[in-house]
Amino acid sequence: MAGRLIDDEPELAFQHALAASRRGGRMAVVREAVGLTAYAAEHFGEALREFRTYRRISGSNDYLPMMADCERGLGHPERALDLVRSEDAKDLDTAGQVDLAIVASGARMDMGQFEAAVSALEIPQLDRNRAFSFSPRLFRAYADALELAGRNEEAETWRKQALRADSALGMGDFAEPEIFDLAPEEERKERRSERREDRSGAYFAADEESAPKDNSVVEPAEDADALPSDEQEGLLTEDGDVDEDVEVVVSDFNMDDDEDEDTAREDADETEQSRIDD
Repeated sequence: MAGRLIDDEPELAFQHALAASRRGGRMAVVREAVGLTAYAAEHFGEALREFRTYRRISGSNDYLPMMADCERGLGHPERALDLVRSEDAKDLDTAGQVDLAIVASGARMDMGQFEAAVSALEIPQLDRNRAFSFSPRLFRAYADALELAGRNEEAETWRKQALRADSALGMGDFAEPEIFDLAPEEERKERRSERREDRSGAYFAADEESAPKDNSVVEPAEDADALPSDEQEGLLTEDGDVDEDVEVVVSDFNMDDDEDEDTAREDADETEQSRIDD
């Protein structure tokens, strides 16, 4: 529940996570949920405490950037910078390093050190020609720092670059909308049942089509009427070919019979003539 509410109703999500923590407070995943929802609801003191507890239980430093940002939220930019410079920061992956640089830049802004805020973001990942999942937020943070430093034209350039990165990655305004099925459970079951029936019908139809055809048998007319019009036309064409073949065979057979009868009469006449001559 907390995960579904965190973006739209962070305060309510935080309350749900707190309720869960009363039942499983010593589980790392529970402390993580409480920390994330508290951070989203801007309860920075609670979030910092929960992230510390999570780190102690799990041994993970993944939330070090959020911990540093909580220090900023509590009005302690110097403590935020201490976390940025800590040994634990070396354990972070590339995205974590980027987030930590953004927090460091924000801390410098809080202290009025705008050029230092710009410098904090000039890291190898700040590449305008390449876009990663973290690139849009890094580009925007850099644009904000440039603007505060009075470098407005450069700031505008990086804001445009952030939009291009969003477009390339399908993020932000270019993200695909999430679709949720809000139909009642009974309707969902009914639709699933219909889909199963459709698949079953298609399966049997495929079996019938793949079965070998015996062209010596002409399908009854009523079976043809039961087919769709386009299939009827195909069946009629096939039947026409069969009928034509049958007619040829029947015609040849009748001609053979006539020849046999004529031969028999000639033989009988010759025999009768021989007897008369004798």
